[in-house]
Amino acid sequence: MLKIGMDAMGGDFAPEAAVKGAVMAIEAIGPESRIVLFGDEERIREILRNEGCPAERFDIVHTTEVIEMGDHPAKAFLQKPDSSITVGFGYLAKGLIDGFASAGSTGAMMVGSMQVIKPIEGVIRPTISTVIPTVSGGKALLLDVGLNVDCKPEVLAQYGTIGSIYAEAVLGIASPRVAVLNIGEEETKGNAQIKAAHDLMKECGRFNFVGNIEGSHLFSGKVADVIVCDGFVGNTLLKTVEGLFRINKALGLADAPFWKQMNAEHVGGTPVLGVNAPVIIGHGSSSPLAMKNMILSTERYAQAGLTEKLQRAFNN
Repeated sequence: MLKIGMDAMGGDFAPEAAVKGAVMAIEAIGPESRIVLFGDEERIREILRNEGCPAERFDIVHTTEVIEMGDHPAKAFLQKPDSSITVGFGYLAKGLIDGFASAGSTGAMMVGSMQVIKPIEGVIRPTISTVIPTVSGGKALLLDVGLNVDCKPEVLAQYGTIGSIYAEAVLGIASPRVAVLNIGEEETKGNAQIKAAHDLMKECGRFNFVGNIEGSHLFSGKVADVIVCDGFVGNTLLKTVEGLFRINKALGLADAPFWKQMNAEHVGGTPVLGVNAPVIIGHGSSSPLAMKNMILSTERYAQAGLTEKLQRAFNN
């Protein structure tokens, strides 16, 4: 039985959005999967009753505290031991759940990832990533999208390995093409950081490196399946795309298949890659649909055995 942990108290619209999303996900997850909800049991059961969904379809772990968005992440993680996030990570560390997702405090989720679950041995810095659509109807992986805003070349080179393994295991892309985001395709382009990263990735031999990629080709699907950049560039790019989606939606153009896939609600959440268990972080403003897709993303992550694949890659 695969157990998917969900923080019912995380997000701007919790617990309603999280619990309603879990109800939506119950019919979409595999028959061997079960959702575990962490949070105020009375409130969770009340929402389930209102949704006409038997509480017996879930495991509910009662918690009495919530890490708020305004709390200091590290302090709150320690000072609120019965919070839904802290308890959820405790269950994940003990193997009582196989993955944990939350739209709550990103800082607290990273504290749990780094201090409780811990980075995989050999990984210099874990990363967060996002799946982006391509005009050809496929998908590509972009990393980092905000965790490490200033990366050494060695870190970027590791992102190539991490991204390649994720793209193959979770996205089902055979021998994924890995590229580094740059201001030009030529090897001589870029700053010292990118040039050094390019050289390391070219010499690595652990993945299918195809060189540099320009921003204009990111969504074409013709150049690369995994795009590597530091978190400053990746986060700027991600928020630019999110802004473009909102503009297209306001103009009535967001129903096109490509732009529909840009909707963050369909992505669900951002996986933390390079730690010892599946962790998914969602937007604080996540709707029930986004919560549903966050649960499904966590399930796919756990089913793919990605953590074990990364551990083998970095321990060899």
